Amino acid sequence: MKSRKLYNRISVLRKERNISRKELAESIGVNIQTVGYLEREEYNPSLDLAFKINEYFGLPIELIFSPEPLKPLSEEIIELKNKIGGEK
Repeated sequence: MKSRKLYNRISVLRKERNISRKELAESIGVNIQTVGYLEREEYNPSLDLAFKINEYFGLPIELIFSPEPLKPLSEEIIELKNKIGGEK
């Protein structure tokens, strides 16, 4: 069975927090090249690695990984605010 491509925000999150690829790789226990493959979406992480990345950034996993292209974070935040504001 062919695995489907996962999209991610690793590069955006890393740059936003001024974290080098090396620093992220060391923190999650992988080679620096693995981080590059992940950022270029050339490699899907294992479930364990996805959770390590999720824990490192402290964000819900669905904000980092998706089987569909991800919207910019600013759009996600606006949609979430509208959703929360509309539930009153």
